Amino acid sequence: MQGKKNYQEKLFTSFRLSDRIPKENFYRRLKEALNLEFLYPLTQKFYGDSGQKSIDPVVFFKICLVGYMENITTDRGVMN
Repeated sequence: MQGKKNYQEKLFTSFRLSDRIPKENFYRRLKEALNLEFLYPLTQKFYGDSGQKSIDPVVFFKICLVGYMENITTDRGVMN
């Protein structure tokens, strides 16, 4: 079953990561310029209808993209 991440910032918190990232940050600007919604219909046929939901394909693509752009060769390195 294809998962989809629905991110929503917490209402009652004193720390918001999005406030700490500069407006000129490369990945922030890339997010604004790159629409990855096309991945959902392209990957839908590879997901089953039952079982636990998987990682969101857009999130997975972003993880791979960061690993490539930062020259990180291991999964663990990308997650750190």
